[in-house]
Amino acid sequence: MSSLKIAMAQINPILGDLEANVGLIAAAANAAWLAGAGLVLTPELALCGYPPEDLLLRPDFLRACDRAVEQLAVRLEPGVTLILGHPEVVEGRCHNSATVLYAGQRRGTYRKLRLPNTEVFDEARYFVPGVDPLVVEVQGVRCGLTICEDVWHPEPARRAREAGAEVLLVLNASPCHLGKQSERAEILGQRVVENGIPAVYTNLVGGQDELVFDGGSFALDKTGQVMARLPQFEVGSMLVDFREGDIQPGLVAPILPEEAEAYQALVLGVRDYVGKNRFPGVLIGLSGGIDSALTVCIAVDALGADKVRAVMMPSPYTARMSLDDSRAIVKALGIHYDEIGIQPAMQAFEAMLAPHFSGLPADTTEENIQARARGVILMALSNKTGALVLTTGNKSEMAVGYCTLYGDMAGGFAVIKDVYKTLVYRLSRYRNRLSPDDPPIPENVIVRPPSAELRPDQKDQDSLPEYDILDAIVQGYMEEDRSPRELIAAGLPEAAVKKVVRLLRMAEYKRRQAPVGVRITARGFGKDWRYPITNRYADEF
Repeated sequence: MSSLKIAMAQINPILGDLEANVGLIAAAANAAWLAGAGLVLTPELALCGYPPEDLLLRPDFLRACDRAVEQLAVRLEPGVTLILGHPEVVEGRCHNSATVLYAGQRRGTYRKLRLPNTEVFDEARYFVPGVDPLVVEVQGVRCGLTICEDVWHPEPARRAREAGAEVLLVLNASPCHLGKQSERAEILGQRVVENGIPAVYTNLVGGQDELVFDGGSFALDKTGQVMARLPQFEVGSMLVDFREGDIQPGLVAPILPEEAEAYQALVLGVRDYVGKNRFPGVLIGLSGGIDSALTVCIAVDALGADKVRAVMMPSPYTARMSLDDSRAIVKALGIHYDEIGIQPAMQAFEAMLAPHFSGLPADTTEENIQARARGVILMALSNKTGALVLTTGNKSEMAVGYCTLYGDMAGGFAVIKDVYKTLVYRLSRYRNRLSPDDPPIPENVIVRPPSAELRPDQKDQDSLPEYDILDAIVQGYMEEDRSPRELIAAGLPEAAVKKVVRLLRMAEYKRRQAPVGVRITARGFGKDWRYPITNRYADEF
């Protein structure tokens, strides 16, 4: 019986950098061949990166991708077969394709049969579906090709098996959300058991705008058991041994616990956004609160302390504890730190606006001026140095508009915009456990009641429900599309549900102007949240 060593090439391409990606894929394929691989499986659209979005509407981009396929083919060692993910134009129609390259030639091309058009995916906008399965024989083993969404439906794998496939090869660009790794293995396991053939699943790794691809490439035997798995969030390659008609046992990296998965996704998202966009470093407004503390830890772990600069901008309402805790954080992390008081700006704005505010009581207007003064300072430093401003707002705040346009929302990348406040606390504890001898986030920051410190004795819960209740409402309404009536029936307080849903709807115009940030949940306020700003639909209670 024939055998084949299959390399899962878990790579991190840079979207649109075709020359670099050709070199990256060639190096990975040739190294795998030298290690004994007969076949190398790349991720979905590995040649150009995923998702290319409207680049796919540009004929010049598609022609460049086609030339890159030819350039890659001749750079491969003559004995290796490469399964390459790339966009392909056939008779004026664009396909999401996988081409078999061997000895400088294209031996066949599979075109994705199922095109996702849900969540963050818009493939129906760019591609037309293929119609035929493809089975290619490599060293006597008949390999059936599928691409990502194909395996979430029974038909493509069944057609590959009916065409003679002994093993299913799956190219993927499957973005991370918490718990997705187990879900992938479960779905592919269904296809394996239905068809009685094993499968090898190679996933992309790396950050692309708001998406993070977590890798975790794996192989299943005929029973659906995981026989091999690469670590999540790491570039790497692994040989999978197909022998005696099945996948043989190999190294199986563990699935990360939720806090570790979330934290590593955030770190990789920051590292790739900053690095791939060639920013020299980042700036963060440090407040002494838990959100900015977690954000600065993520930034340091992603980029190194030398590329992170924190700026504390105290006002007359800033507690001494906030200053002390901020200084403790920067000392523990070893980052550059500045303190720039905003009281002079507050006084200047007060004098400028006094004639226009005469007779009107103080309210959130004055609070927002403080936040906007800080935004001006951070953006001025960014303009002068080229460093990217990382904002520190979390998902709970973004949901209900507990944030200030052109103030704390000012910046280029929103690190924790898809992290609920309750998870912020868990991740802060997790990060401290990584450095038990010198935890970077002081206990004061974690246990003190959260406050924006924009007026005396201000607390978040003056305006918002407790965060465990708030997060449960947002998750049910926003991620799960549950109605207010269902949320109340599930035991959530009616008054809180009414308030949160109203605030969530009112804040849509703010969110539309927020910077992009890392998506780690099943539905974030980004590609997969597309509600109209002008909208008078009233939920039923």
